[in-house]
Amino acid sequence: MAEQAQFDLVIIGSGPGGYVAAVRATQLGLKTAVVEKASRLGGVCLNVGCIPSKALLDASEYYHLARERFAEYGIKTGKVSLDLKAMLSRKDKVVADLTENVRKLLEGNGIEVVHGTASVPAAGTVEVDTGKKKTTTLSTQNILLATGSEPIEVKGLEFDGRHIVSSTEALDFDAVPGHLGIVGGGYIGLELGSVWNRLGSTVTVVEMLPKIATTLDGQVGRTLDRILKKQGLAFKLNTRVVEARVVRNKVKALLESGGSTETMTFDRLLVSVGRRPLVRGLGIEELGIETDPGTGQILVDETYRTSVDGIYAIGDLIPGPMLAHKASAEGTAAVECMAGRAGEVNYDTIPAVVYTWPEVASVGLTEEQMREREIPYCVGSFPFSGAGRARCMGETDGFVKLIAHGKTDRILGVHIIGPRAADMIAECVLALEFGASSEDISRTIHGHPTFAEALQEAAMNVRKCSIYTS
Repeated sequence: MAEQAQFDLVIIGSGPGGYVAAVRATQLGLKTAVVEKASRLGGVCLNVGCIPSKALLDASEYYHLARERFAEYGIKTGKVSLDLKAMLSRKDKVVADLTENVRKLLEGNGIEVVHGTASVPAAGTVEVDTGKKKTTTLSTQNILLATGSEPIEVKGLEFDGRHIVSSTEALDFDAVPGHLGIVGGGYIGLELGSVWNRLGSTVTVVEMLPKIATTLDGQVGRTLDRILKKQGLAFKLNTRVVEARVVRNKVKALLESGGSTETMTFDRLLVSVGRRPLVRGLGIEELGIETDPGTGQILVDETYRTSVDGIYAIGDLIPGPMLAHKASAEGTAAVECMAGRAGEVNYDTIPAVVYTWPEVASVGLTEEQMREREIPYCVGSFPFSGAGRARCMGETDGFVKLIAHGKTDRILGVHIIGPRAADMIAECVLALEFGASSEDISRTIHGHPTFAEALQEAAMNVRKCSIYTS
């Protein structure tokens, strides 16, 4: 049985890219529908990614503070215990509330939501399997693919959903693992490792490369490594997990490093080596949509149009960092282009955040990239140990690092490791967007006492540095 409907735009996927694009499209006068295969809206980010992980990070940080730090502030609590079920229930409520908000947002903007599995048999047509042998056909002028990504599964480390798991299952363990192994030292692994370490797990991170969080500025990455080790995380670098198998409810993993091997036993093994575009079943190969042969990402032009007219793609499906806020910006830009407006995204000013504690946030070029590009530069830095607000909170680990062009003083990169870094980076993104100089930041009055004063101090120090060239 088939039903037909006509739209200006059909968006496949209701994550941060899809739902933001839908609202902007209706503002521009486009009759819009959103197709979502899951029962709840919000995509990976709201349901099994950004939001639930941050809810657990905050909850586990409170638990850690209550157990380890309250006494130094003069707070006596008695014995502190963990109610994991309650913690997970709160996380689920946060997710449910936000996904419901997305539903209301789309409904309030007159956007039709169709639940089911979508495929694109041809440009201008979206078929939705809504279950019970019922298919809905949506006719449309434009199609926006915004289906996001999924965890990469590694041969020999296949997910079983209980012992060898992806990030999705690692958000819902029914008990704190005695020993949690993590394959991959990227953002996701470090964040989830932090959660379970605070709640009582022994955590071992196995990374093939010689350092963790490889995209970070080198100085920041080394500092993060040191701080996480101090918190109790263990790292095995230059090490590969060859295979893993479940034996008597434990995971036995074979590790290889420098030609030698060893076996480690874990209660759970989180495989977090990256994500890949989720395009299964869409029919992009049959349509002839061009993709990158190495990554599988869909190639688009400056308007986010694929190689097939009338079909666009954004977010994790296309090249660039797999970040929710990148997808949202691209969703807005893509529909503006469809509507004949000048939509674009400045990829040089997309912030990245690692929600460990302390947090790490960055925007722009790293010091290593400055050297590779042979750009003359100056660096100014300031430790949080010198900031009054950080002292008051007892959060003095980390620093702010600001990189400016050696001749023009224009800010080209900012890297922060410390408390509230995720919020502080917004000022830095704005500075890059407006082409600000370090002097602009240094002469901007910052409230006292605040964490942001450390940024102002770092900017002041830029002007004292010598000019480095490669």
